[in-house]
Amino acid sequence: MTQQEIEEGKTMAIVSYITIIGTIIAYFMNNDKKNIFTSFHVRQALGLWLTYFILAWVVSAVNSWFATLGFWVFFSVLFIYALISAVSGKSQEIPLVGAFYQKIFSNLGR
Repeated sequence: MTQQEIEEGKTMAIVSYITIIGTIIAYFMNNDKKNIFTSFHVRQALGLWLTYFILAWVVSAVNSWFATLGFWVFFSVLFIYALISAVSGKSQEIPLVGAFYQKIFSNLGR
């Protein structure tokens, strides 16, 4: 991945972490160009959002402030880590689950 590819894909990589709608927008905007950097971050963002919604459904059934607080802190840290990675132009996988997301969504953006 060249520095030029990173600079061209940085905006869409950042957009992909701004709500699930941003991920969908970044995916379709990247369909024509197939930027490697953007594709990497779209896969990470999609995995994070899907995991977020699934676990939110589970945590909502628990109805505990501690579980809810832990859930929010966990996902806030992961999203901030991923967003900082995109802003700084790095392709760092999200801790714990990033490699899994890259494997599962390997067909996106190729």
